[in-house]
Amino acid sequence: MSHAFRRASELALDEKTVTALRSALKTTADEIVQAIIDEVPSYANALSGRMGGTIRRAVRTALGHYLDLASGNATGGDAGDAAYELGRGEVRDGRSMDALLSAYRVGARVAWRCLAAGAVPAGLPAGEVAKFAELTFAYIDELSAASAAGHADELAARGRDQERHLEHLARELLAGAHPDVLLASVQQAGWQPPVSLTAVLLPAAQARPAYRTLDPSTLVLDDLPDATGVLLVPDADRSRLMRQLTERSVVVGPPRPWTRVSASYARAVRARSLSPDIRDTEEHLPDLVLSADVDAFADLRARALAPLRALPAATARRLEETLRAWLLHQGRRDEVAAALFVHPQTVRYRMQQLRSLFPELASPQRVLELTLAVGLRAV
Repeated sequence: MSHAFRRASELALDEKTVTALRSALKTTADEIVQAIIDEVPSYANALSGRMGGTIRRAVRTALGHYLDLASGNATGGDAGDAAYELGRGEVRDGRSMDALLSAYRVGARVAWRCLAAGAVPAGLPAGEVAKFAELTFAYIDELSAASAAGHADELAARGRDQERHLEHLARELLAGAHPDVLLASVQQAGWQPPVSLTAVLLPAAQARPAYRTLDPSTLVLDDLPDATGVLLVPDADRSRLMRQLTERSVVVGPPRPWTRVSASYARAVRARSLSPDIRDTEEHLPDLVLSADVDAFADLRARALAPLRALPAATARRLEETLRAWLLHQGRRDEVAAALFVHPQTVRYRMQQLRSLFPELASPQRVLELTLAVGLRAV
């Protein structure tokens, strides 16, 4: 406490004055605590019961160190360490540094009034009173600085701890962990679960900047493989979310109950592998359905359209296009003709060919297979 030490070197209280001040320590400490209760709302209930006793002892200890310092018999280190820990404890108790600094200001005023009231009658020369006041406020300032450092360090440590817990929660969500595991991680992270989460894939470098524009409860990871980042956005208004992400290269999965956001993430990953142009997976559901199992889709096409393989390529292509239009327009010949830009008689002729190739064309199961088979030309 260098500044207070410099002040103390200019003032060495005699034994008579120190003895007089020590005899009033308990009374002074009680007055300081009562003044803080009366004047700083954050401490109105915090200084009662066992906590109040602890604070009173801490105040008396600080005053004792102060008198040791004033008489030239202390290093002041213990008081600084205690003040640092006090700052850390205020974070754990949920109070701001502003409240603690207010308490210090009140404490400095009351301490000076009480100490001066004891020092002057004990014979402190009038010329030394100003130095005594300077030492008092320098000491309080340095205690305040130590507490502020403790408060800041505890906040930073808690912020890092919470960030680690939130990242761990995000990884468990993407992995589809059991709800009981997720609830334990939620509690550890201090995160309020929403009704739904929406997964957003984007380049890792864009993850943090995009996160800052979204709901503060959004979970973010920016160290996934292939330089990929992911945001898990709570209870998103989809149209607003898409507008917020307009300038970014994203793939937005569907909203899912928060414990099942892994499904949203999986769909976004599949959409990205399907096409670099997909941004909103909800606008590409047919493509995603048909591409869910590429091998199965290829097998389905091969089996369902097998009768066309024996035909010349151009003929097979024309008949597949006709079959697709016929299924799409539910057999309405004029609409099929309009879609293909051919005469209705041409449609009739081609459908005769198709019915001979596909005898079970009226079967619901056959129609389903053919509808899926011709839904996309290729996956």
